[in-house]
Amino acid sequence: MTFTPWRSLGAGSGLTPATLAETLDGGQAFRWNQTETGSWRGLWLSRCVELRLRGPKLQGRSPVAAPVPSEEMKRYLGLDGDHERACDTLPWRGDSVLAAAMQSFPGLRLLRQPLSETLFGFLLSSAKSIPQIKDACERAASAFGEEIAPRAGLRALPTWERLAEIPEADLRACKFGYRAKYVSGTARFLAEKPDYLAQAEAAPYEEARTMLMKLPGVGGKVADCALLFGAAKGEAFPVDTWIAKVMSERYGLNGWNLEQIATFGRAHFGPHAGLAQQFLFSAARKG
Repeated sequence: MTFTPWRSLGAGSGLTPATLAETLDGGQAFRWNQTETGSWRGLWLSRCVELRLRGPKLQGRSPVAAPVPSEEMKRYLGLDGDHERACDTLPWRGDSVLAAAMQSFPGLRLLRQPLSETLFGFLLSSAKSIPQIKDACERAASAFGEEIAPRAGLRALPTWERLAEIPEADLRACKFGYRAKYVSGTARFLAEKPDYLAQAEAAPYEEARTMLMKLPGVGGKVADCALLFGAAKGEAFPVDTWIAKVMSERYGLNGWNLEQIATFGRAHFGPHAGLAQQFLFSAARKG
């Protein structure tokens, strides 16, 4: 596969190799892998992009047969907003736990993925590790996705319209397990209401969350992940086992349920609560 020349995407606001790896492969997205040369190759929709750091500079390239504009790369990576200002609004000055987490991953970004694909990935996430979710996504793309670049062996994730046509048993063959019924049910729901996700993305956070939680298998955590990483709803505060443990042990919320923790997170961390969550999540996984 022939790629375009490397193009500068800017300084990346302090990105380090570890932070870039955590941003791309730390549970926000499930279609990024490191190449033999150390660069990162990722897929979304019909896009294929390769990224690398050269000193403080982030560079990107894409297949000649399916080029991706630099501005689209920057938008996906969250490089087109005021990241430093968002970080500065977080309450790290009076929150030593958050401050330490932010120091562990300088420049950590929130990806701005397509909502449709983000929802798909997180519907598969229940009781699965990141490598297992990635494997299920690749199996689905290989079996049912459209080719991205000719003769490149790269395929997009199947659309919800395509998923609505696939028998549940065939989805189970992709190692979806019990999640196959949720994917199948959500696909049929969205096939009947093709504008539903676009309406949710355009709605205020609380309304969007309520809308997503009407889909089969979508609880508060999946809805918040989809909205944070796929709809730029920065106030979303997903609570998984890592965050529940941090909030219990470090913030004194022992015995609180997941919804109570999410409400506290939104109140304590403010309009960029999701960014704080990602810092805390990444630091907890790092240990």
